Amino acid sequence: METRSTEMMIVMQETASAEDVDRILELLDSAGARGHVSTGDVVTVIGIMGERDVIAGLPLEAYPGVDKVLPILRPYKLVSREFRHSDTVITVGGTKLGGGHIALIAGPCSVESREQLLEAATIAKEGGATMLRGGAFKPRTSPYAFQGLGVEGLEILAEAREMCGLPVVTELMDPRHLDDVAKYSDIIQIGARNMQNFQLLSAVGEVDRPVLLKRGLAATIDELLMAAEYIVKEGNDQVILCERGIRTFETATRNTLDISAVPIIKQRSHLPVVVDPSHATGKVDLVEPLSLAAIVAGADGIMIEMHPTPELALSDGAQSLDPRQFSAVSARIRDVVAWAGKTLG
Repeated sequence: METRSTEMMIVMQETASAEDVDRILELLDSAGARGHVSTGDVVTVIGIMGERDVIAGLPLEAYPGVDKVLPILRPYKLVSREFRHSDTVITVGGTKLGGGHIALIAGPCSVESREQLLEAATIAKEGGATMLRGGAFKPRTSPYAFQGLGVEGLEILAEAREMCGLPVVTELMDPRHLDDVAKYSDIIQIGARNMQNFQLLSAVGEVDRPVLLKRGLAATIDELLMAAEYIVKEGNDQVILCERGIRTFETATRNTLDISAVPIIKQRSHLPVVVDPSHATGKVDLVEPLSLAAIVAGADGIMIEMHPTPELALSDGAQSLDPRQFSAVSARIRDVVAWAGKTLG
């Protein structure tokens, strides 16, 4: 016999107590259903996932503190605006992202050496960045290209964080490296090629670290949100979505930056959105205009590749800003952030 599942949400009254919420969760658990609690500024919402016929038979609206029970119509549940109306705000090391707080994430594609990364961290800090990025494990199209320094690179990133005070963002490619990446980083990045690596998504859903999830090369917006759902359903709701360009027939740029994805995602989901113009275009001279356009479109952050000496970079040098270029772009970003009435960091 086929089991029919359903997804609903319980909107609690403003006066509902923690005990009221616990009673609902106990009822759901006893019925073999799963409850996911989201506490907003005003009310608490409980997302329900379980067998349709069983949930339909529960007297949910009769329980103290319950305001109403509603269906969740989107295929993704926990990341939808229906489930949480207020914006998710990610706080890392005193730096905020989302809800009017804009992050400027900058650094080299790869951690190449201690000297290179510490210099990049200094440039990022002095240039106004709020977070430092750098890859220790690098997915490359060619198996012969530089693949990163691994754990040594993570240790260098941690040293750079101590030196400059910026939270660190770095990529995870393999669940076997999860403990090391979580130990040394502040935000775990899931790259475009792994957006639908569901085992990896579920793994990072079980750790207490924010996750920056990049949109796949040919993924739709709904597919990106469904990938985020894999993370959130495991208990980790600290997810940041990243638009980094998709593949189209256009050849003028490396990929096509989908600016429209920013307001669409903001309409459909409460999760913050970051834009990566460096990977989207592969062109240094397009980083500034697309960064500014992204902020105006509602992005919660910009991720920029910057290298002390791009001409010597072991990966993505052609799209990396040099220190002078980064300083100029950062200044323009700060101007537009202020114009938009938002805060950097």
